[in-house]
Amino acid sequence: MLTWKDVINFSVNGNPTPDRRVEKTEEEWRAQLTPEQFRITRQKGTERAHSGALCSIYDEGKYNCVCCDTPLFDSTIKFSSGTGWPSFTQPIKENAIKYEKDSSFGMVRVEVMCNTCNAHLGHIFPDGPEPSGLRYCINSESMTLDTENA
Repeated sequence: MLTWKDVINFSVNGNPTPDRRVEKTEEEWRAQLTPEQFRITRQKGTERAHSGALCSIYDEGKYNCVCCDTPLFDSTIKFSSGTGWPSFTQPIKENAIKYEKDSSFGMVRVEVMCNTCNAHLGHIFPDGPEPSGLRYCINSESMTLDTENA
C-alpha cells in the first residue's frame, strides 16, 4: 500500500517504470480526444468541481486513462470526498501513476499523471481515509469507466 512518504519519494527521486509507453504528437492527441479531454489531459487543465460525469458514479469497474486506456484505479477504492472530483485511495498498480511536484498557482502540490502516456489526471493529497491516508483527486474527463472487465 502506497503512503504519502512513497508519493513524495517518487516525486523527488523518480517514478516507477511503467509497463509500456504511449507517445503521440499533439495533433494525434487532438484528433483522438474531445476539446475538454485534451485541455485537461494534455494541457494540465481542471474541470469545474461537481461537473464531472464520474463524480457520483460508484458502479463496479476499472477507471482507465482516457488517452491510452491504461487501468488506473479500481472502483473498490473510490470514495466520496465531498470535493467535487472522483477520489481514490490507491492506484490499481504502483507503476500506473506518475508523480511530479507542482508549484503552479502559488502553492506546492503533487500532480498525478498516467505513467504510460503522461496524461494529467489531477493531484494527490495526504487527507484521505485510513489506512493509506491518500486522496487521489482526479478529473472525470481524464478517465473512462470500464464496467465490462470489472
